[in-house]
Amino acid sequence: MGLKQVYERWTSINLVIRILAGLLIGAVLALAVPGLDPVGMLGTLFVNALKAIAPILVMILVMSALANSKPGLGSKFTLVLALYIGSTVVAATVAVLMSYMFPLTVTLIEPGETQEVVTDTWTLISGIIIGIFTNPVTAIIDGNYLSILFWAALFGIIMKTYANETTKGVVSNLSEIVTLVIRVVIQFAPIGIMGLIYETVSTHGLEIFAEYGALIALLVGCMLIVILITNPVIGALFMRRNPYPLLFRCLRDSAVTAFFTRSSAANIPVNLALCEKMGLSKDFYSVSIPLGATINMNGAAITITIMTLCAAFTLGMDVPVVMALLLCIISTIAACGASGISGGSLLLIPLACSMLNIGDDIAMQMVAIGFIIGVIQDSLETALNSSADVYFTTVAEVADARKRGEELDLRI
Repeated sequence: MGLKQVYERWTSINLVIRILAGLLIGAVLALAVPGLDPVGMLGTLFVNALKAIAPILVMILVMSALANSKPGLGSKFTLVLALYIGSTVVAATVAVLMSYMFPLTVTLIEPGETQEVVTDTWTLISGIIIGIFTNPVTAIIDGNYLSILFWAALFGIIMKTYANETTKGVVSNLSEIVTLVIRVVIQFAPIGIMGLIYETVSTHGLEIFAEYGALIALLVGCMLIVILITNPVIGALFMRRNPYPLLFRCLRDSAVTAFFTRSSAANIPVNLALCEKMGLSKDFYSVSIPLGATINMNGAAITITIMTLCAAFTLGMDVPVVMALLLCIISTIAACGASGISGGSLLLIPLACSMLNIGDDIAMQMVAIGFIIGVIQDSLETALNSSADVYFTTVAEVADARKRGEELDLRI
């Protein structure tokens, strides 16, 4: 059997099942035969692979998204864009507040040194600005994500105006290639997770799973608050009607399938069909739904924020309010650049960590922990992200009709 056939057979098994198997095998091996360095090295290799590809992922995805973005399509699209971005900021803020109310720490395989966060506002801002203006190649090598984000945005905006379609197509193809590379790396996550769990359980015992359980509980709690409270409030303000019948229809027809596919991109056809069933304008939803799968990332913002603050608390950092507010903005930007594949948001945690002066080694360990808890976290995150695409598309449609003095009759 060739390597291609082996890979195809490996990937034909559901990723969740493979991750659960990796967790179980790693824990059993750690209890039975601790101290096997080759097994522990599998986790290190996985983390290093993530560390290597993440800077390139951020650079190419952001540059491609801006270079190939479409011009504005009217007030209705402006509103849905504002709803997407605004709700993501609100989600990140909820995550910050909950993280301060229930601060969590996790056990790291390679504990980092306690970091200090600059509390003087001018020193903070000037340090960020100076750090941004770094050679882009050096930024990619060093994992300076704020600098990577700046240069990617600058190149993308200029390419949008001056590059021809061929050049934009090349960048788009590069984005697809990088996404495929990420898919390959993620396919081997179960083996890496087995090594990480083996190393961690060998050193710290089964108590480590209590920490992961608390982290999952915090993530799920924040996502439920956004799903059931903040998003309905936003919808009610714009629609001036009870948002819950619409919300429950979106959860039933979109969130359930997204929960199991764990991909916003894969759930686009489901959302398009749901919009058609509810009687929305095809000219509108045919653009807003794919747009939402790209930038409407409530769940991703929650994950990025909580994992970053968890890393900070683990390192003993005292994160001031100013930094927490900036983290909300960075988490929103990072979430909007999250790839529409399973686990895509986790690879942007280092971007937020760089705001708090958290090293790449620690950030990537948080990414690895994210994959460990992703069996639950990523499923619920995708369900929130994807169902909110239909929800806010409908909110914008209803609000636009109300603005024109009309009443939209939804088939809910």
